[in-house]
Amino acid sequence: MSNETLQAVRGMNDILPDEAELWLWFEGVVRDWLASYGYRNIRMPLVEPTSLFCRAIGEVTDIVEKEMYSFEDSLNGDQLTLRPEGTASCVRAVLQHNLLYNAPQRLYYSGPMFRHERPQKGRYRQFHQVGVEALGFAGPDIDAEQILMCARLWKKLGLTDVTLQLNTLGDVESRQRHRAKLIAYFEQNKELMDAEAVRRLHSNPLRILDSKNPAMQELIEAAPRLMDELDEAALSHFAAVQAILTQHGVAFEINPRLVRGLDYYNRTVFEWVTTRLGAQGTICAGGRYDGLVEQIGGKPAPAMGFAMGIERLLVLLQEAGMALPKPQVDVYVVHQGELAARLASSVAEQLRDYGLRVVMHCGGGSFKSQMKKADASGACVAVVIGDDEAQSNEVSVKPMQGGAQERVSVQNLATTINKLIKQE
Repeated sequence: MSNETLQAVRGMNDILPDEAELWLWFEGVVRDWLASYGYRNIRMPLVEPTSLFCRAIGEVTDIVEKEMYSFEDSLNGDQLTLRPEGTASCVRAVLQHNLLYNAPQRLYYSGPMFRHERPQKGRYRQFHQVGVEALGFAGPDIDAEQILMCARLWKKLGLTDVTLQLNTLGDVESRQRHRAKLIAYFEQNKELMDAEAVRRLHSNPLRILDSKNPAMQELIEAAPRLMDELDEAALSHFAAVQAILTQHGVAFEINPRLVRGLDYYNRTVFEWVTTRLGAQGTICAGGRYDGLVEQIGGKPAPAMGFAMGIERLLVLLQEAGMALPKPQVDVYVVHQGELAARLASSVAEQLRDYGLRVVMHCGGGSFKSQMKKADASGACVAVVIGDDEAQSNEVSVKPMQGGAQERVSVQNLATTINKLIKQE
């Protein structure tokens, strides 16, 4: 057996305690934000049947063709996949547990997703998303609400370099007409297409429009536009979404080439993008997917959702100058001596009963070395206990940001500390 030090799998990163403080802060902001719009938490497994994603995402998408971590269950031969996105899993759970029986659902989830793609800034093979899904709502009001939700979150986070791109993919019939025109157009210009575009020509021509190949941009720009094929119902829906956004002062750019990378979208699609993260500037994206519930096996039901990449947002926050939050410690308990150690343990538990965040020093050491650790912890107050204090059932309280040290009885300790913390 090799003695080589093992490393994490490429593209799957450890989140160390200092950075995790930022994650915890962000997750708290997100929970409060979602609760303010009436969204409730749902939690799905990391592993799903491979067929779920093939059916939902589309067999000729990059995700299914190239990026999924799929394997055979060695016990029963089932084909399984680490989830590459959350919408299909959420819809499967809603159908399996009959959640749409009585009322529409506003749901959200967060957690790791897995895609085998090239790791780059803010984009990893194990990455984390917050996903938001509204199922059972057909009108443009829910489309606009979700976009307004995002705008509110950016404001809460203090993000300014974020812009909204908006498009509509219409309905099935208009997309079929557009698909036929796209195929005919690209067939006539095959000599200008790269190998990937030629491969997709008959299986998924809409995805050609999303190509980032600079040599194809002029060809793509002249391609038939889906907007020209839309029926009145889809145009009216899209106009209503725009009107609500305008009413609330949310600026947007209509991007007719915005098609999204998943096959299940229809009508409204959107992306929030930034210039701060290089070429891969999308931090949040989503849209309407009215056919997916039926596609997965349920009765037809409208739906709208979006997802945001947590790593990408945290990179963006740090690029904007946000410092990592420090761990919150109220009290650090310093002690030396056998009697003092016993009292320190009791005092620490008593203070936690009062809701205070307490670190009790472990591992021995002089008062001086322990006080250095107390200072490094960021605690507001140090409680210092020697054997002489312990014999009197007293402790010394020292404010860490300056102020006189005072000796108090254990019975009055919590009251004294709470007063000092409120003064900070």
